[in-house]
Order: sequence, then structure tokens, then C-alpha cells
Amino acid sequence: MLAERMFPLATFEEMRREMDRLFGGLTRGANGRSLRARNFPPVNVWETGETLFVEAEVPGFTMQDLEVEVVGTELCVRGTRKPLEGENLAFHRQERGSGEFARFLTLPNEVNAEKIEAVLKNGVLTISLPKAEAAKARKITVKTGS
Repeated sequence: MLAERMFPLATFEEMRREMDRLFGGLTRGANGRSLRARNFPPVNVWETGETLFVEAEVPGFTMQDLEVEVVGTELCVRGTRKPLEGENLAFHRQERGSGEFARFLTLPNEVNAEKIEAVLKNGVLTISLPKAEAAKARKITVKTGS
């Protein structure tokens, strides 16, 4: 009981797993593999003095499969991977997930939404988010009192 009070999200995750089990995996893709995991796609977030960067691993996706949206300090990367389909298709192993995903990140600073750029290269989506003027560091001149 103490663990439930200390870690309420663990209880919700346990409840989600049980609901998923009861309802036959409705949150999974057609192949039983899901892209909805909280950590998909895996990301790195870092900054320079002027810009925040987010790198997301999205192998096999094209820019038409992806959507990037920023509202305030919230970044959302969404995507869809269609399942492989065809006549006389018999899988021997199917480990790559299909379906939709959405990854939400809270950015540490406000950004200039007009100057955001997203580039997809070699399965890595790199998003450049220039900081808003109010979020940039300023050097303050210290004056001596007379």
C-alpha cells in the first residue's frame, strides 16, 4: 500500500496492462507489436547557447509519415508506420511495430516557432528549435555604486 501512495503512476501502468490483457491488446498494432510505448521513438535533447536540438530515431519512416508540432514548451512528434501487406504473405518473424505513435516532450525553454527546422537523414529526425529571445541568456553589465 505504501508503494502505491509513493508511486501512483506504477498503479496506472499496472491497470493499463491489465486492461490491455482483458481487451485483447487493443492498444497494440495489427501484428501485436505497438509503437505506442512511452519511449518511442527514443530521443536525445540538448542545447547550445541559442538553439535546442531534439534527435529522434525513426528508421524506416519518411517525412510524409511524420508530423512535428510545437505549442509553447510542448513538442510532439507523431508518426504512422503501415503494416506490411500483400497476397500470400507469411511472416516467419515480425518484430517491427506498426501503427501510430505520438511522443510528447516538455522543452526546457520557449522556442521561436517560426524558425523551427526538421531534417530526416539516415533514419534520424533532427529538430532544431531556436530559443525565443526571452529564453536566451543575457550578459548583464555590473556597475559600481558611487
